[in-house]
Amino acid sequence: MGNQQLKKTMNGAVILTIAAFIAKVLSAVYRVPFQNMVGNTGFYVYQQIYPLYGLGMTLALNGLPVFLSKIIAETPAGLQRKVQQRLFILLAGFSPAIFLTLYLGANRIADGMGDRQLSGIIQAVSWQFLLVPFLSVSRGYFQGTFQMIPTAVSQVVEQVVRVAVILLVAYTYTTSKDSVYQMGADAMSSAWIAGMAATVTMVVFMVSHHKKSPFSGVMYPESVPLPTYQTLLKRLGTEGLVLCLLSAMLILLQLIDSFTLYNGLVQSGVTPAVARSIKGVYDRGQPLVQLGMVVATAFSSSLLPTLTTSVIERKTNDFNHIAKSFLRITTTIAAAATIGMIVLTPYLNHTLFGDKEGNVTIAIYVVSVFAASLIGAVNAIFQSRNQHRLAFVGLLLGLVVKSVLNTPLVVLLGTAGSSLGTVLALLSTVAFSWWKLTDPIKIAVFAKGFGWKLAASSFIMGAAVLATVSLLSLTSLDAGRLGAFVLALAGVAVGAAVFVKIIISFKLLTLREWLSLPFGKRVLRK
Repeated sequence: MGNQQLKKTMNGAVILTIAAFIAKVLSAVYRVPFQNMVGNTGFYVYQQIYPLYGLGMTLALNGLPVFLSKIIAETPAGLQRKVQQRLFILLAGFSPAIFLTLYLGANRIADGMGDRQLSGIIQAVSWQFLLVPFLSVSRGYFQGTFQMIPTAVSQVVEQVVRVAVILLVAYTYTTSKDSVYQMGADAMSSAWIAGMAATVTMVVFMVSHHKKSPFSGVMYPESVPLPTYQTLLKRLGTEGLVLCLLSAMLILLQLIDSFTLYNGLVQSGVTPAVARSIKGVYDRGQPLVQLGMVVATAFSSSLLPTLTTSVIERKTNDFNHIAKSFLRITTTIAAAATIGMIVLTPYLNHTLFGDKEGNVTIAIYVVSVFAASLIGAVNAIFQSRNQHRLAFVGLLLGLVVKSVLNTPLVVLLGTAGSSLGTVLALLSTVAFSWWKLTDPIKIAVFAKGFGWKLAASSFIMGAAVLATVSLLSLTSLDAGRLGAFVLALAGVAVGAAVFVKIIISFKLLTLREWLSLPFGKRVLRK
């Protein structure tokens, strides 16, 4: 890879990372005012169907575009638009099938979730799947030609429009007499409305790029070899499917919750009305985990382009060194974020949602931040080396563990059991993925006492945060949401300061690892 191409690749990765960061923050933050306006039952109604939206978003934004960009990048420039056209035709065949399955099968799916009234919301979200072919192919085309701005802009536009529609629906609900199910259907309509906004954005970029209709094909001599439809279909069903599923791991676990948690609560003797409210409380953990993962992965993601470059240029030693640093940084920040959020769960819960219901359930669920961040880091290493099968097997293991254990755990422990099921599923994937990592990377990660240093740093930081909020809670600050917010803010400030000070004194990270982080040089100077 030439220097110019390499520079474009790295700059593109930075652009997509920034866009993804903005979108993830928006996706996590809007749920707080949304829940405050619609209540626990309204939140339950929305979150039950959210995983279906998440799968559609993964197809259109993460899994398919990444896979399609790989195909486009492998194709000679003169054939790229023809391949783009063939990929669009293939996906255009699947998309209506998914739409019809969801729309016509909405009643059966809702029955599987234990609540027939969810069918209208399932139908509302099904429309977004009709937009997947164009969005995924156009984004994949631009990414495959190292033009990341169209994908980044369309992603942010889509999230902004979606969040605006959802909050408008929630506000309208507070002044209307609509049922929570009607509100849920209206809120989930944001998926296709935002998808249309993203589609318009991509059309503008496509027209500007091609100076004509996006899919008006250019004729080529018959002697020019083109990937056949059969070849492309086979790759879509193998590589493409794996990438999509890996991008949607947490969403798939949430989907299992949608089919098992409410049913498990009812099976354990909880009345349907109470079960809906309890599930709404459980769902509070998801935006917290999203925010935690944004923090845990934002800094380490700066190393991803370099990781890929080392594979492309076949620099094995560089790859092992960067992979080691990638894992160490991810583990460090994920551990700090997880411990801090566990200690601060009562105050975060009270600040964001107005009460302290479900503290234990949410605290257990927050452990997902640590496990999911590690899975993401290890999978990035696997995928950079085209070891998709290993990542896929790890994913399947986690899904099987969650599917088998969730209902018994819910019947036994309630929503805390479902949180535990998610954590056990993720930890089983972590264990498998770690087992399959190459020895040089595993040995390097835990060299020089990294494990015990991280454990000690996390314990001291957690104790400092707990002491801070415990002392402050003895004052009048512990009263009301504002007081809880002040306590949480104080805990975050103390925790961050203590953790950074300790890991520097312990020399947990190397100088090169510090310098690879945004603001790393500034931290070391202080």
